[in-house]
Amino acid sequence: MQDYDVIVVGSGPGGEGAAMKCAKAGKKVAMVEAYGMVGGGCTHWGTIPSKALRQVISGLREVRDNPQFHDSADLTVSFPKLLRTAEGVIRRQVSMRQNFYDRNSVTVIHGRARFVDPHTVKVQLNNGGSETCTARQFIIATGSRPYHPPEIDFSHPRIHDSDSILRLTESPESITIYGAGVIGCEYASIFRNLGCKVNLINTRDRLLSFLDDEIVDALAYHLREQGVLVRHNEEAAGVHVEDNGVVLELKSNKRIKTDYLLWANGRQGNTDDMGLEALGIEPDKRGVIAVNENYQTVVPHIYAVGDVIGWPSLASAAYDQGRHAAAHLVDGNYRSELARDIPTGIYTLPEISSLGRTERELTEARVPYEVGHSLFRSLARAQITGQTTGMLKILFHRETLEVLGIHCFGAQASEIIHIGQAIMLQPAPHNTIRYFVNTTFNYPTMAEAYRVAALNGLNRLY
Repeated sequence: MQDYDVIVVGSGPGGEGAAMKCAKAGKKVAMVEAYGMVGGGCTHWGTIPSKALRQVISGLREVRDNPQFHDSADLTVSFPKLLRTAEGVIRRQVSMRQNFYDRNSVTVIHGRARFVDPHTVKVQLNNGGSETCTARQFIIATGSRPYHPPEIDFSHPRIHDSDSILRLTESPESITIYGAGVIGCEYASIFRNLGCKVNLINTRDRLLSFLDDEIVDALAYHLREQGVLVRHNEEAAGVHVEDNGVVLELKSNKRIKTDYLLWANGRQGNTDDMGLEALGIEPDKRGVIAVNENYQTVVPHIYAVGDVIGWPSLASAAYDQGRHAAAHLVDGNYRSELARDIPTGIYTLPEISSLGRTERELTEARVPYEVGHSLFRSLARAQITGQTTGMLKILFHRETLEVLGIHCFGAQASEIIHIGQAIMLQPAPHNTIRYFVNTTFNYPTMAEAYRVAALNGLNRLY
């Protein structure tokens, strides 16, 4: 039996952040990871592979749109070939992360952990046998997986979720994506830009309703412009596999037949068979664990972070949650709070990033706000690169000029957002739109969009 100060279960971003923080505080730490390599779902099935795919396709799209290369470039690429590119990125990520654990003397145990009592876990090792470990404190960071409705046969080669789609062995000619959340929209962009016919089935009345309405409208327009067929307010009635395809039947009596079905509707927390219920920790029906502001469960020495606690289910947020939980674990008086506003990054083509409140939220709260726009087609850098689709939108208070929200759609949106984030999260009076007017930006850059948008917004006041 091995004894540790802290045992972290799950080596995704949340678990890694927690383990590193505890180790650097002098704790004896063990990391239990069910998969054969560290990195969690983020590295092996989620963020890294899908964004690697998207990056290659984005590059191909730029070449296709540039008339100088039409006669000289091989513009055909298969989905399996793209996956091999992603595999190279994954290998480098795994090597780097394993090195983190080695350098910080964190013991990595590959197997599945189950609580025997509040301070003991039994790990069923991947190589056979078991190992019992004790610890004073635990951090659960087991992540989530795609939700599988019991009536759908996900073992059939024509039916996939967002994990198994990465094992596709051919480039489909057509695909139906059920679920138009972040994952569904991202894969719709990926497959459509590979030349695949895409049906995107949305169970709601609009795409990504948590985003600003203007950004959502832009996304919907560009998906349709690319050739994605989007159907709103639909609900699945059944799935049937035929010899030459799979049929999705909808309750509206529509039948949609394509080569493959990608089910991207919902996630499930990885809390099965962990022995949590015997400790008084009751995950909800989707496997999500409830925590307090310090990420403690109802058992105070057991913490939980990342996708297993639900919203916002972002790799970036999970890493910060892990560090926050570990800091509280090390020092019970830790009072620092995580940033109130977390930027979203949605890697469609074009990509989206957003921070703070939307126009709809500000209007409902009766906040006197104004809008500053910068259209990318007016920026010299965008004209040079040919990536002129998109805009930066700044929402600010009419009286105090405080920045209230930043919404970006277009090339490099997930990078551009951080300039505004740095200002938006400053204390008053340093968080106003005037910063962008009084700051010199390199020229030509996409960052210049902030100055253009700020001037546009201030001009509306006078």
